Amino acid sequence: MPLAEPRHRLRRRRPRARTASVLAAACGLALALAGCTGGGGAPDAPSPGDSAADIPDFSDNRLQPLEETGTPELPVTVDSVVLDPYRTSSDPLEYEQVEVADVSRILPLTGSLAEIVFTLGLGGSVVGRDVAATFQEAADLPVISEGHEVSAESVLALEPTVILADTQTGPPEAIEQIQRSGVPVVIVEEAWSIDEMYPRFERVAEALGVPADGAALSERTQAQMADVREGSTGSGDGPLVAFLYLRGTAGVYLLGGEGSGADAMLAEIGARDAGVEMGLTTPFTPITTEALIAAQPDVLLVMTKGLESVGGIDGLVEIPGVAQTPAGAARAVVDFEDGVLLNFGPRTPQVIVALADELAAVQGEGGGE
Repeated sequence: MPLAEPRHRLRRRRPRARTASVLAAACGLALALAGCTGGGGAPDAPSPGDSAADIPDFSDNRLQPLEETGTPELPVTVDSVVLDPYRTSSDPLEYEQVEVADVSRILPLTGSLAEIVFTLGLGGSVVGRDVAATFQEAADLPVISEGHEVSAESVLALEPTVILADTQTGPPEAIEQIQRSGVPVVIVEEAWSIDEMYPRFERVAEALGVPADGAALSERTQAQMADVREGSTGSGDGPLVAFLYLRGTAGVYLLGGEGSGADAMLAEIGARDAGVEMGLTTPFTPITTEALIAAQPDVLLVMTKGLESVGGIDGLVEIPGVAQTPAGAARAVVDFEDGVLLNFGPRTPQVIVALADELAAVQGEGGGE
């Protein structure tokens, strides 16, 4: 992927006043997990043992650890991706073997990896966090990154016994410095789709000596995704949504296309990705006025910090071409937590339901906040 995943703190959303029709639309998109009732009242109480009903609401900003977990069996020797700054997206990954003998002090270098570790029941051994690990359980941990970049000095100061990273973690110089310290560093593949996240769960669990728990997490998440899909009324002819990656302070304005990650999330709720429908075959393409006007999206999907970087919705509609789209004219904008929307981790079922609800609400209201 050409872009680093944005990592910022979760912004709680203000409750929206919704008509009965909007609630019905939201329930139609997110029935499986949202638990909407016909009259717009409180959600039904979860039934014991119902994995879908037991999923925390995304607004709670908390994880759902496995109920039963095993004791790490160590040492283990696992494959770790070799970082190559000259590798292109078409080049195959190369691997080296890394031995992990101690998981008493675990340090995940991304928010997504931290979610996996905590969900596997090993959160008590985590000694630090990336800024993208914004869930409640990690709130008191020291931060080891600045912006999108890991600080080798901050990492090593925590005396970790094993470090988890992925092929997006950087800068490369910091990772190399950490590896030279002798601390085992296990680097796993990124995930930019639903199917790619399950092997990631299992790779992390294997590196921590709990492979059976990784398989259990994959099985539970697959069941939850099945419930989401069963309850969704999306048929692929829903709203046309343009995913915009914005970093106004850096002058970065990109339109998501095939492989951006947002296309996979939108497909799950029956929405259409404007970049994909335009025929974009790369994850991100610089925005042009002509492209936006030609796309004619009904809704704009953006990262929260990205929206803030351009001055909110008022600033967004000033970007050439935005105001000439149905979404811009109606101020139909959905902003989502930077480091969560495209995490493809244990909370993905929660995120999909929340995204469905947000899209239904902004369309029903005829505009943004």
